[in-house]
Amino acid sequence: MTRPLLFSLLILLSLACFVMNLTLGSVSIPAGEVARILFTRKSEETAWLFIIENIRLPKAITAVLVGWGLSVSGLQMQTLFRNPLAGPSELGITAGAGLGVAAVMLGSGSVTSLYAIRQLGVSGSWLIVFMASMGSALVLLMVLAIAGRVRDHVVLLIVGVMVGTITLSIISIWQYFSQPEQLQEYLLWTFGSLGGVVDNHLLVLAVVVILGLLLTFASSKALNTLLLGEAYARSMGLTVGQARTIILASTSILTGSITAFCGPIGFVGIAVPHLTRSLLGTSNHRVLIPASGLIGSILMLVCDSIAQLPGTQSVLPINVVTSLLGAPIVIWMIVSRHNLRASFS
Repeated sequence: MTRPLLFSLLILLSLACFVMNLTLGSVSIPAGEVARILFTRKSEETAWLFIIENIRLPKAITAVLVGWGLSVSGLQMQTLFRNPLAGPSELGITAGAGLGVAAVMLGSGSVTSLYAIRQLGVSGSWLIVFMASMGSALVLLMVLAIAGRVRDHVVLLIVGVMVGTITLSIISIWQYFSQPEQLQEYLLWTFGSLGGVVDNHLLVLAVVVILGLLLTFASSKALNTLLLGEAYARSMGLTVGQARTIILASTSILTGSITAFCGPIGFVGIAVPHLTRSLLGTSNHRVLIPASGLIGSILMLVCDSIAQLPGTQSVLPINVVTSLLGAPIVIWMIVSRHNLRASFS
């Protein structure tokens, strides 16, 4: 199968999953009616129009943004560290973003819930994004500093996990001394959800994610060069420090903003890049970046559809569903060691 054909299929599949996500839920809405609402903003059922426009459409758009952002972040981390098990969650970057959110929600000394912050409007949204991005950048800087001294990729992964563990320990201490109301709000955030990003907050998330993706696309040539090693990259005239800074900025922005609004979502960043490499059989990041984004958005839409438990009033935490689907992919990835060596040799 040629790559243009594969990209066309991925785009069609993502559109199909997008429509499917809008049809499924506690109230089943026919696909034809969903299309009519999307194109005409009219429906014979007022309740269907309200559900699509105010609940399901923002959630589906959020799923697409999350899929693109986390998948591309994981791809960058795996290339930067030349480690097949690197990802936002595994290297502690997601925990760092959680530390930034905890600083706002638990560090104020009063009941400052994420809902209350969002009520401040766009300014509250930017506060959450800024603190989460700073937290993820802090952890990533620590890992990068250690990476300059440790060349063994497995050891570096262990160090990343340890840094993430230290970050989670700090959050746990904060939780221990927090008020019950604060603790409840933060625990609900840790479950992960795509349904809380609406109105201006969705606009903020979209702007930040698009900015991070533009930085990623701008560094695609540098990522291709870094895949061959830092020594080779320098011999090709690449300014490694500048390239690392751009990758650091884009990963922190993407992971921080997504984690701030949707909570910690695991396994997407580590699993999707390997799926993409297996499907396309290439290490060219100009191809891998858009393909990973498409596959990531498909995976998130499918996971969100499953989380809705169609036909019931129950909604599973999105982090649970992504873990159930992503863990088998990671297991297959570890078992298929030949594929991993081929991708990073």
